[in-house]
Amino acid sequence: MTSFTAKVIDPVGLHARPASVLTKEASKYASDIKIICGEKEGNLKSIMNVMALAVKSGAEVTIQASGEDEKEAITAIEHAMRENSII
Repeated sequence: MTSFTAKVIDPVGLHARPASVLTKEASKYASDIKIICGEKEGNLKSIMNVMALAVKSGAEVTIQASGEDEKEAITAIEHAMRENSII
């Protein structure tokens, strides 16, 4: 398993646009990828799961991947989050 933790800096949190960016990127990989915020977690490949977490600006999230391409997935997701000013 590979993971990283970061603070959400998007002023509105993980609303529809950033959730869409994350699910689109995560869906490119075969690994199981989760997003964890506090006690809640969801499948990062499901926009409904991500939005249901209601992640607010300033919250810490952990992205976890496990599978054959976990390292590539984590690197790409972290890059997408930085490029889109999510973290």
